[in-house]
Amino acid sequence: MTKRLLTIGHSYVVAANRRLAHEMALAGSDTWHVTAVAPRQYRGDLRRITVEPIAGEADDLRTAPVRLDRVPHLMWYGQLKTVLDRQWDVVHCWEEPYVVAGAQIARATPRGARLVVATFQNIDKRYPWPLSAFERQTMKRADGWIAFGRTVHDTLSCREPYAGKPSRVLSPGVDVERFHPDAAARRAMLDRLGWSASDRVVGFLGRFVPQKGIALLLSALGSTNTPWRAAFVGGGPMEGELRAFAEKHRGRVHIETTARHDEVPGWLNAMTILCAPSQASPRWREQFGRMLIEAMACGVPILASDTGEIPHVIGDAGVVVPERDVQRWTAEIDRLLSDDALRRDLSERGLERARSRFAWPVVAREHLAFFEAIAAGDAT
Repeated sequence: MTKRLLTIGHSYVVAANRRLAHEMALAGSDTWHVTAVAPRQYRGDLRRITVEPIAGEADDLRTAPVRLDRVPHLMWYGQLKTVLDRQWDVVHCWEEPYVVAGAQIARATPRGARLVVATFQNIDKRYPWPLSAFERQTMKRADGWIAFGRTVHDTLSCREPYAGKPSRVLSPGVDVERFHPDAAARRAMLDRLGWSASDRVVGFLGRFVPQKGIALLLSALGSTNTPWRAAFVGGGPMEGELRAFAEKHRGRVHIETTARHDEVPGWLNAMTILCAPSQASPRWREQFGRMLIEAMACGVPILASDTGEIPHVIGDAGVVVPERDVQRWTAEIDRLLSDDALRRDLSERGLERARSRFAWPVVAREHLAFFEAIAAGDAT
């Protein structure tokens, strides 16, 4: 008998994120009917996004209006009861348990359905009211939860209200057809930048904010002995510092603040190495970094900090260094840029890891296996 799965999350407005629903529908075509719910529009970091299409989408896509999307913690869905007012075996909520939308979905989930929530939170935070009330309400209703990373599970599994509920460590996925080694894309991007094919490019992809280690990376680059160029792709309040660094190293630094997600594979392929120098604070540490698995899928070696979820994502497919050790960062940038054999080895390890652990079909099957166990009442 076919089971019915409803999966809902604001991130589904982006087609690249809704691949989870699409791939679950393909992988479970004989046993699951998958319905995905996405916002009709959502205010992203850089622009308002209208729900993006997926060619030949296998899941049954429904859209709903969202309100207060300027404030992610307070965003909520309109017409949610209409969407959920059917028979479901499992409702999968890709909203944090402590936000309004998570509690709203928990309240609206029909009594006979099993509810599974997902979280990226890898710090043991005690939320103020009303967020603490939302978290208690959501987790009281939940039949299981997904930890997007080992550090998430380690942080929450012994803490009420998560302790004792079935859980799994799962991950987001990567499209290994879009993200793959592409020599032509590399040449095209380097030509666009006016750089040569022999140039060694140190890359950064993400938010230009202090916790991402921008200052450390600039300091390390300024001290390296190996010739380099640098590409910073993203946006944020530290753009001014990057512009000043680019002016000091004129012709060697490119700052890209308008890249669309469909352009990211080209940027990654242009990089000789990707740097992720994140630095933890009492209120923040790096969660699951999608740019890491996208870089691995493109065969780009990674140099990253030993903070948060980063070491668990990279495994043996990159070089992990102390997050605040500028001398080590400088030395490792020199070593990676000058050692072709090391880069080839890390590239091969990254490709294998991306394809075997993080490709969307693999991630979708792992989600369905957990939902099967939850529906059968035998998950742990």
